Amino acid sequence: MAPQHPADVWFSDLHTVPMGDSLLAKLRKLMLKAGFGSLDLQGKFVAVKLHFGEPGNLAFLRANWARVVCDLVREQGGKPFVTDCNTLYVGGRKNALDHLDTAYQNGYNPFATGCHTIIADGLKGTDDVEVPVPGGEYVKAAKIGRAIMDADVVISLNHFKGHECTGFGGAIKNIGMGCGSRAGKMEMHAAGKPTVDHALCVGCGRCAKICAHDAPRIADGKATIDHAKCVGCGRCIGVCPKDAITPDFGAANDVLNRKMAEYALAVLHGRPHFHVSLVIDVSPFCDCHAENDVPIVSDIGMFASFDPVAIDRACADAVNAAEPLPDTRLSNATERHIDHFGTVSPSTDWRSCLEHAEKLGLGTQTYALHRL
Repeated sequence: MAPQHPADVWFSDLHTVPMGDSLLAKLRKLMLKAGFGSLDLQGKFVAVKLHFGEPGNLAFLRANWARVVCDLVREQGGKPFVTDCNTLYVGGRKNALDHLDTAYQNGYNPFATGCHTIIADGLKGTDDVEVPVPGGEYVKAAKIGRAIMDADVVISLNHFKGHECTGFGGAIKNIGMGCGSRAGKMEMHAAGKPTVDHALCVGCGRCAKICAHDAPRIADGKATIDHAKCVGCGRCIGVCPKDAITPDFGAANDVLNRKMAEYALAVLHGRPHFHVSLVIDVSPFCDCHAENDVPIVSDIGMFASFDPVAIDRACADAVNAAEPLPDTRLSNATERHIDHFGTVSPSTDWRSCLEHAEKLGLGTQTYALHRL
């Protein structure tokens, strides 16, 4: 493969001065500097894909950030809507009605964002479209929420943080996993069925409570997982307080990461797209949790790019270059790995996603970082 030209990634820190620009004003300047104004949005439907946050979680992005994005879309003649798809697991976003309740409670209402909130895969997560994956090795046709595929332009507004199955969540996860319908999410997760280490299990039942498919059962004070019912979503892995639940085989998360990259390609191929990532409140696990642990590193800044692979790589490099905060899952880890994400979630390797995405032509890991 011929060497790729570096992708431009723009960065702004989070410093402000009295009577100076606010962080929201800095985000606006960053997006424009990164070339957002070159997008033809006149009369176009623009999907602003983000994560509304699970009830109880406080690490998700505030709706104020989305307002900046949506206002810029409107200024360029576009018709923005903020959107996400329903979840596989039990929680506040399992159907469109609960999902909207959660979005509004967390601030994502038309008064805050200046646009409507649409759950892209419908009432029960079944309103999807099969979209071809050019060059897909694992997925030939991705199952994507219909409203996202009906949009003319896709913008991802990403909270960059850790994730127990994919290492981190950034642009590719927000687009790939986040735009999959319920059937799409099942397809991405299906490679790995978790198992329980009974030496570590204390029978607390949290895995059974979080599962939407009745797969974990508690018997004789220990959990077991019925693989016939399990869809491999990994929620039980994240909720287990003793780290007793792990994927069934080491390749499971790599397969998940590669499928996620293929889903992201299905969403973005042939359409204008733009990506903004905020590396703040870098929680060790996903905003899908109904709680959040303390951040593993200090807030770093904002990134913007047309390239989802490059922006994910730039954010990952920035987090890995940061010092661990004291008394966190990162600093308290008994064993250090080659990167912060591997230390927090040793069964993951986020590189597998970016390498596969690059191979598919979704973008490049080679980037030029420009500071605002």
